[in-house]
Amino acid sequence: MVNEKIRLYTAPWCPDCRRAKQFLTQHSISFVEINIEEVEGAAEFVMAANQGKRRIPTLEINGRTFHCSPYDPAKLRRELALE
Repeated sequence: MVNEKIRLYTAPWCPDCRRAKQFLTQHSISFVEINIEEVEGAAEFVMAANQGKRRIPTLEINGRTFHCSPYDPAKLRRELALE
């Protein structure tokens, strides 16, 4: 899973987003960060992926999406197949 392209939807004020970025960086997993407050359509994408909720961080990997809000490193490990 770590070789897949990861898009991480975040906001600068989000502590869970900072934790998710730190997790990915510590595990040497590359990702593209998308600030939902600056990138047109990003907030709408997050809401569509999360049943109308603006849950961040939301990750997209090859068309599959999931959120990690509240931050849960165990869930992130499972979703990224690091276990």
